[in-house]
Amino acid sequence: MSTTTIEGRTGPWEVIIGLEAHCQVIAKAKLFSGAATEFGAEPNTQVSLVDAAFPGMLPVINRCCVEQAVKTGLGLDAEINLVSIFDRKNYFYADSPAGYQISQYTRPIVGKGKITLDLPDGKSREVAITRLHLEQDAAKSLHDQHPSLTYVDLNRAGVALMEIVSEPDMRSAEEAGAYLRKLRSILRYLGTCDGNMEEGSLRCDCNVSVRKPGAPLGTRCEIKNVNSIRFVMQAIEYEARRQIEVIEEGGTIAQETRLFDAGRGVTRPMRSKEQAHDYRYFPDPDLLPLTLDAAWVEQLRRRLPELPDAKKARFVADYKLSPYDAGVLVGEQASADFFEAVAKGRDAKLAANWVMGDLFGALNRLGRGIEQSSVTAAALGELLDLIADGTISGRLAKDVFAAMLETGKSASTLVEERGLRQVTDTGAIESAIDAVLAANGDKVAEYRSGKEKLFGFFVGQVMKATEGKANPGVVNELLRGRLAPPGRGK
Repeated sequence: MSTTTIEGRTGPWEVIIGLEAHCQVIAKAKLFSGAATEFGAEPNTQVSLVDAAFPGMLPVINRCCVEQAVKTGLGLDAEINLVSIFDRKNYFYADSPAGYQISQYTRPIVGKGKITLDLPDGKSREVAITRLHLEQDAAKSLHDQHPSLTYVDLNRAGVALMEIVSEPDMRSAEEAGAYLRKLRSILRYLGTCDGNMEEGSLRCDCNVSVRKPGAPLGTRCEIKNVNSIRFVMQAIEYEARRQIEVIEEGGTIAQETRLFDAGRGVTRPMRSKEQAHDYRYFPDPDLLPLTLDAAWVEQLRRRLPELPDAKKARFVADYKLSPYDAGVLVGEQASADFFEAVAKGRDAKLAANWVMGDLFGALNRLGRGIEQSSVTAAALGELLDLIADGTISGRLAKDVFAAMLETGKSASTLVEERGLRQVTDTGAIESAIDAVLAANGDKVAEYRSGKEKLFGFFVGQVMKATEGKANPGVVNELLRGRLAPPGRGK
């Protein structure tokens, strides 16, 4: 267990963090109705009579949503409960037409599991998963459509959510960020949730408390519906320091639900924290217990894709990458697939450097994902082949890559069009060296008297004279011979 602490006026404090991730299931229909789930539709155009809670309407479970939940549980190395129960969670808000939410409480579909965190220092550790349960999403209240009225959009009402609850195993905002990044990666690999926090398909509640190291758990506050990993980390940092200040000033922490104000970077009270009995859970009388077939679950297990941790281990073993590099590349399946296509039959470390450095850097500047890259894996592979066979130098390759991004042309086409083919003719290189040495006689004398650091200067001048086209290996070899003191040259 990590022992990260925060220093207060009275010494170190330990932060205890548990996260509840609300993950929208990828499915064409809602959890208990046939209404569509497409994001961005006109308000109240994707609503069935079940979603609107008309009297006499009965819920019917969506098999696809159940399958997605089981796959997610398997991907989290979790227990799959072959019998689970849907409960009614009673509360009264305008965005809940029925006055209750169909959820799972005492017997969820997925039990204990785990997620392995990849930490910045290269270490890893596990965070335990308490449960995954299926539930309906609520509708959406719109407060900015009228000066005195609140409108309600029922499109989201009844959409299937997987609530994934962690144990309070995290001890810093950085660990919470690593947890969410890994969880989102697993969900995307599985194809069970797109993890798009901007569209609300992944939202997070943060449970935060503080204590003196080794002391009993403190009173926790829950920060509701945080919609980005950066905001989750900011909210935890602020809330931990707020609680420490309150306690150090002689106050006590009230168990409450809070909201994160992203504009001001602070949390503020929303309401006192409800307990389970406040919701008056009871089994939904309209739904039978959900019973799964063990053979069906095993069939889903066998069909799981290679997940991030397994892929990372394979990249380290097969491609001899560092754990850090492998972790970066497997973060998104598209990035991992792109790298493997570039690395096939080539120097894997060189391929990784180009994908993570030049390609990722360019895509970040352009605000694109790897799926929108104008340089395909095949095109980048061709560029690396031109470096490997000596057609262009590594430095010229940077210029070629920039032109590939801009024009969409292949590396070989650009090399021919722009006359960038590397000069390997020793006669031409020797002529350039002779000119450089003749123009810098004073520095030649300094080098021969012991200032060997000047060698880089001569290499640079030769490369400049040849417009970067000279083969660096040949330049280095010929220069060393020419710069050797008389009588010791080649």
